[in-house]
Amino acid sequence: MVTVIDASGVVLGRLGSVVAKRLLDGDEVIVVNAEKAVITGKKQYLKAEYKQKREVGTYRKGPFFPRMPDRIVKRTIRGMLPYQTPHGRAAYKRLKCYIGVPEEFEGKNMEKIADARKTPLSYMTVEELSKSLGAD
Repeated sequence: MVTVIDASGVVLGRLGSVVAKRLLDGDEVIVVNAEKAVITGKKQYLKAEYKQKREVGTYRKGPFFPRMPDRIVKRTIRGMLPYQTPHGRAAYKRLKCYIGVPEEFEGKNMEKIADARKTPLSYMTVEELSKSLGAD
């Protein structure tokens, strides 16, 4: 079963846990508007934390952390999967993340996760974070 989820205004961690559970159950999940997902916390702290993650390791061996918003969301969800097992890798391959809404999904019903729509006092969108990391 294919599920299209709209990530607009949704807390990234809560979205990730719901998506990871569905992927492990065998569903194919498509996340649209990935750049509009929200990360809770103070902007200054979040920028410093993600910048530090990108500076760990070497440019040849990694670990490699993404800059693009759709890839940040995908990497976050990967952390919630047993990625190094065959079952986890198969689940990760069923995940697709997009910036905006592609034409093929415009007419489809998009699910909005009600539990993840908390509005915290201090937050930052994934798009703002990716721009601070140097993405275009």
